[in-house]
Amino acid sequence: MKKLLLCGIALAALTGVANADTFVVSMKGPGGGNPFWAAVEEGAKAKGKELGVDVVVVAPPSETDVQAQIAQLEDLIAQKVSGIALAPTDPNALAPVVDAAKEAGIPVVFIDGAGSNPGVSLIGTNNLEGGKIAGDFLCKSLPQGSEVAILQGIMSTTNGIDRAGGASEAFKACGLKVVAEQTAEWDRAKGLSVTESILAGNPNIKGIFASNDNMALGAVEALKAAAKLKDVTVVGFDANPDAAASILAGEMTASVAQAPKNIGGFGIQALADLKAGKTVPPMIDTGTILVTKENAEAYK
Repeated sequence: MKKLLLCGIALAALTGVANADTFVVSMKGPGGGNPFWAAVEEGAKAKGKELGVDVVVVAPPSETDVQAQIAQLEDLIAQKVSGIALAPTDPNALAPVVDAAKEAGIPVVFIDGAGSNPGVSLIGTNNLEGGKIAGDFLCKSLPQGSEVAILQGIMSTTNGIDRAGGASEAFKACGLKVVAEQTAEWDRAKGLSVTESILAGNPNIKGIFASNDNMALGAVEALKAAAKLKDVTVVGFDANPDAAASILAGEMTASVAQAPKNIGGFGIQALADLKAGKTVPPMIDTGTILVTKENAEAYK
C-alpha cells in the first residue's frame, strides 16, 4: 500500500481504528504552505474532536498534482474510511474515483470547490459572488475606463473559473477595461512574474484583482519593484494573515475573506450526518466578507 501525505508528512495506513469513524479531508495543497488550507485543517480537526470522530488530513504535494490526489483517494477507499471531504484539484479527473468511493458505500462531500459528480453536496464559498464583491470594490475605487488585470487561479477548478468570472462580470458592468487575464496558478512567485509581464505590456494599469492572496502578494512585490504600488489598487481573495498585514501596511487595498475553518468543520459535520442517514443540502455557503483597512486587524 502506498503511503499518504499528511501535509508533507508520511501517513501510515489507517488500519486498527476501533470504535470511531475515520473521516478524511482531502485538500488541494499542504496546509503548511498556505494559511487557507491550514485553517481548513484546523476547523476539520476541531469539529472531529467535538463529534468524537477521527479526522485525517491528506494533501498532494501541490495543487496541480492531480494524479497524487487520485492515488491518495484510491488508497483511502481501499482502507474503507468512513467518509471523504474532498477539495478536487481537477473536478473532471477526480470524478471516477468519487464514483468509486460512493460505490464502496463511502459518503463524499466536496469542500471549497465543486466537483462534476451529480448529487454530491458542496460546502464552501460562493466564489462567483466573492469575485463580484472584489470587482465591485475596484469599480467604486477607480474611474470608469481605467485599465485593470485579473490574476487567475488554476482554471480547471470551479474556484478559478468563478472568482475570475465574477470579477470580470463586475468590471464589464461598470466600465473598467480588462487588459490582461493570466493564470498564476495560486502561487506567490508566479503572481510576481505574471504581474511583471502584465506591467511591461500595460504600463497604465490601475487595478489588479488576484483570485487568491498568494498571487496578490506576488503582485504587490512586482509593483514595489516597478515603483508603481501607489498607482495600482490590488485586491486579493482569502484575507489570510499575510494579506491582512499587507492591507494594514497600506500595500494591498482589500481582500475577500472566506471562512476556511467553517469549510473544514462543516465538511466533517456533513459527513457525520450522511453516515447517520441524514440529508445534507446540495450547497452550504460558508460566507464571504470584504476586508479593508477598517476590519483587517481581525484577520491577522
